[in-house]
Amino acid sequence: MSKVNAEVEEIIKNSKETKEKLSNEKSEKEKSKNELEKKLNDEEKRQIYDTYGKKGLESSGFGFGDMEGSIFDIFNSVFGGGFGGFGSRRKKDEKYSRDLAIELELSFQEAIFGCKKEVEIRYKSACSACKGSGAKDGKVTTCSTCKGSGRETFTQGFMTFAQTCSKCHGSGETSAEKCEKCLGKGYQEEKEKFEIKIPEGVDNQNQIRVQGRGNKMPDGSRGDLYVEIFVQEDTHFIRHRNDIYLEVPVFFTLVMLGGSIKIPTLTKEKELELKIPIGVKDKQQFVFYGEGVKSVNSGKKGNFIAVVNILYPDKLEEKQRNLLLELHQSFGYEESKPINCLEGLVDKIKNWFK
Repeated sequence: MSKVNAEVEEIIKNSKETKEKLSNEKSEKEKSKNELEKKLNDEEKRQIYDTYGKKGLESSGFGFGDMEGSIFDIFNSVFGGGFGGFGSRRKKDEKYSRDLAIELELSFQEAIFGCKKEVEIRYKSACSACKGSGAKDGKVTTCSTCKGSGRETFTQGFMTFAQTCSKCHGSGETSAEKCEKCLGKGYQEEKEKFEIKIPEGVDNQNQIRVQGRGNKMPDGSRGDLYVEIFVQEDTHFIRHRNDIYLEVPVFFTLVMLGGSIKIPTLTKEKELELKIPIGVKDKQQFVFYGEGVKSVNSGKKGNFIAVVNILYPDKLEEKQRNLLLELHQSFGYEESKPINCLEGLVDKIKNWFK
């Protein structure tokens, strides 16, 4: 076999191995994604609530926000941006992005019913002296590192990668001498205060776009402001998407007697009647359809789920204990004698040791 053929076969072999490796990585990513989506299933959330209660549901939040962010960060670093996220609208000759992002914290009620909030932002405005170039008198030169392309390339094995130039940060140009007013940044920061409308039903990590409130560019135009929402927790209500959960304390006597309880809703004006059937189970759920949070997208309301939390007394007075004992005996049971369903089991265990 010739040397050339041997080299060709080696390249093909490496290519197949690389392709197989990428295929395996893709399968693993799909598998992980499917597992996460499964965990987001409403039915599983309710099973978590059944097993672990309020704390379990609070700590079982899953989402793809972090995962998507990390993927976009990788693409941005290797391929120079443009894969979504804030500040992705940036031209080659611009020193900063057009768009701006801030975080806004809302109370539980503000997120559910909507509100108006005053925000104060710091945005970038193009330097008047250098017209946003960062160079003294606007004089720039071609970047010596990327030769004006705005990208650096590097080779690993038989693959070539490109990333944003580390010297000019993708502009393809560098300052011959820094602007004295903005110290080469190309902008100054300015403050602005204004009111924004928060729609009804927003939730954690929702984003609101406010047009024309982003950074100010050299041509006088402004980008957009993106407001990311963070919602405070409530003491009693638990929100999962557009559904609301509420733990309802039910005294153990009501379990045997049955009855009804008035429970509060999200609005002070309205109460719901929860009918407790005889023999209700602890953590049993009762759904009130259409009494949850209004969807910020479709306008359809979620559900209100009442979760039974059976309460028992910590201690009994003598009179209460006698009443319970009398009730116990009225069913045909003696105080210290096991009930019928356990008598056979006790005899069976005794026989193990004969």
